[in-house]
Amino acid sequence: MATDLLSSTVGGDGPPLILLNGALMSCAAWDPLAAVLLQSFRVVRCDFRGQLLSPGDGATTMDGHAADVLRVMDALGLDSAHVAGVSFGALAGLTMAARAPSRVRSLVAITGTDRVAPETLAHINAMRAACRAALAGGDGGVVFDLVTPATWSPAFLAAQPAFLTARRQAVAALPRPWFSGLDQLLGALDGLDLRPLLPDIACPTLVIGGDADRTFAVGQSRELAARIPGARLIVVPGGSHGLVFEHAPEVIAWISDMVRTAELRLGAPA
Repeated sequence: MATDLLSSTVGGDGPPLILLNGALMSCAAWDPLAAVLLQSFRVVRCDFRGQLLSPGDGATTMDGHAADVLRVMDALGLDSAHVAGVSFGALAGLTMAARAPSRVRSLVAITGTDRVAPETLAHINAMRAACRAALAGGDGGVVFDLVTPATWSPAFLAAQPAFLTARRQAVAALPRPWFSGLDQLLGALDGLDLRPLLPDIACPTLVIGGDADRTFAVGQSRELAARIPGARLIVVPGGSHGLVFEHAPEVIAWISDMVRTAELRLGAPA
């Protein structure tokens, strides 16, 4: 479904819940979680500009990506919704909650951060360089090679060689515009610092981090939660940057509980 600038999928009944992608995700990546969440909620998924279902030039700032999602809500007739985002999507959700507090009923920020640290930016820049090399005809699988050790736990990497091989081949085969879109998405992280915005977040907020996250270290999850008034923090022992998938049943339960609790506070049946 095309909704203004972004393509989205909508399904289920109940309180509206928007799931926001990480930079290398697309709507389909949420399938294992959405299949369960659709039983209780009206689930909205959208690809950010530059991702598979929303090709073309992306926004250059996190504010721009947050504004895109708000336009999706407008197109769907949603005055407000619950938001759950992972990594890049968590940062967009945090920006939405701070900039448009009346539009976000509750927020779950998974493997996010309060700011992009210099060491993280160095890794991001290496990924952007790999994207540009792929655009020039190089091996697009190098992008997957760079992101894999920073995303998955050692146990997952050891247990899933066939999955990882297939995923590398799939990334290498993606159309060239996807690499341009990813480069632009990652560009929105350059110098990103959400700390001035975080005190403006008024909705119930849950921050989920992993103590083995090698992209946004657990200390950044702690800082993020500490800066948001009333935020709750869950740290997953051994949790990687990909914990939303490695710990999918727990994440589903945490999101569901957050939405239901927030709906009760708002006086609406969930």
